[in-house]
Amino acid sequence: MRMTECLLALAGAGALASAALAVTDARQAPPLAKLGTETLCAAGTGLPPGWGRDARAGMVRLADGEFVFGSLAGYPDERPASTARHKVDGFWIDQTEVTNAQFERFVQATGYVTEAEREGAAVVFDTPDAAELQRRPYAWWRYARGASWKEPHGARAPAPNAPVTLVTQADALAYARWLGRDLPTEAEWEYAAKAGRDDAGLDGAPVDAHGRPTANYWQGPFPLADSAQDGHAGLAPVGCYAANAFGLHDMIGNAWEWTKDGYSGARQPHANGDTAVAAARRPAAPVVIKGGSFLCAPTYCLRYRASARESQEADLGASHIGFRTVLRDA
Repeated sequence: MRMTECLLALAGAGALASAALAVTDARQAPPLAKLGTETLCAAGTGLPPGWGRDARAGMVRLADGEFVFGSLAGYPDERPASTARHKVDGFWIDQTEVTNAQFERFVQATGYVTEAEREGAAVVFDTPDAAELQRRPYAWWRYARGASWKEPHGARAPAPNAPVTLVTQADALAYARWLGRDLPTEAEWEYAAKAGRDDAGLDGAPVDAHGRPTANYWQGPFPLADSAQDGHAGLAPVGCYAANAFGLHDMIGNAWEWTKDGYSGARQPHANGDTAVAAARRPAAPVVIKGGSFLCAPTYCLRYRASARESQEADLGASHIGFRTVLRDA
């Protein structure tokens, strides 16, 4: 049973009217978690206010708008096909990346088993030593037996308020459809990330006026040492950094995010773990991921920007890829 159907089925007679309103009123904004600082994100449960009661729990509605799609200042595959502004219809989008707590509720309700669990392994990042890096290019990727969203760090369980990772595009879509939602298109995602901005600041590293990081990405010599000037080495809980002008957290950095769209353009096959698995085991076509991750560094990747895009095999989850969902107006 989809969660949107459960909202009415489980509401009870006394709350039936209010539950129906939560499901059917497309313009009513649900309450949102108070995030944006280290203290607030650390205290988060990973479940947005109204979870299980409101069909749009944890979502922000974006109005119709337009934006410049892509950038002339980034990688070749970011260059816009046209300088015309791209129009986007209004939609709802998650305030944060989907958390382990949210994904766990989905699994508990449906019995869903992710592709990594069925495969028995997944791609994880491991910091190599300098000698290993000399011997083996891209030595930071490892195809780890037993790794899945439940145990992304071996036997240690993931934090409930951290982004769920090691999920494939199909896993993300299954979660989204359980909620009656979808994954964003690349255009929807970029519109949400740019949040009304078209200035050159979007093409640089995410820092404040004093040069301090405003997102979770790699500082230091990649991949040997992350100095964690942003406060985190590895994934951070969702919402540790200030929201953008649309009220959305972590659109840049922390975890890459799946989109619905297929990828075309130049590719870097080493970038997201696909050197760790033989090509014969990866039959799926590449799709677009957006936003960069905690592994993007000024000396490597440089994709901690709204226009940046990367290809990822749809059936290959990794420890730095998560997602968020959208709900389009009927």
